[in-house]
Amino acid sequence: MTTEAAPHRPARRGIKGVVAGVAVVALLAAMALDTRVVRIGSDEHVQDDVFSPEAFGTAEFPKVQSSVESRAVDASTLAPAALADKAAAGKQYGVAAGAAPVIPVKFTGVAGEARSGVYPVTVEGVPADVTIRVQTGPAINGTDLRDATGDIVFGQFRNQIEYQNAGSALNNAMKATVLGSVDTANLQGKTVAVTGVFKLINPKNWLVTPVRLSVQ
Repeated sequence: MTTEAAPHRPARRGIKGVVAGVAVVALLAAMALDTRVVRIGSDEHVQDDVFSPEAFGTAEFPKVQSSVESRAVDASTLAPAALADKAAAGKQYGVAAGAAPVIPVKFTGVAGEARSGVYPVTVEGVPADVTIRVQTGPAINGTDLRDATGDIVFGQFRNQIEYQNAGSALNNAMKATVLGSVDTANLQGKTVAVTGVFKLINPKNWLVTPVRLSVQ
């Protein structure tokens, strides 16, 4: 009786193993070539493209402040114009910003009783049916400072979160620069000079974010 030997296959498996090993080595080599080693703490370790709200606010607020002050219109001029034709006043004096333009304005008046850090200000020459309010914190709301110049746009940022943080950063920089030296808790009855911005949504109700505020 003759017994036939089973086919010998280890050689084929060995070849496959060698090929697979070569492929792995090639992959590791490619990964090594594409990998940059960065030492922690080195200049390269700090990513230049990471958005810093604090740095943005510090750098950009002086530019916003200067732009607003150079374009601010007297409230006594703006109020009648806005009441007569809100759209025309917004186009003439403001910067387009979504649903409503942002208007730079300046005025001097007497501060009334505050509510949550927002003071009504009575301004001579402004119609009685126009209410002007100034927010002094501690919370500064809105993105009026960000939108005041038209130079800060969504396309400069990676996403909506960064864009929103840019607005908050400018508000914080304004608080430190403009309101930090003002006793904002005790403005009632005092004469204040204000330059700031507001969104012209309702011509009879302005909520102004200051870029300059002084007590006279």
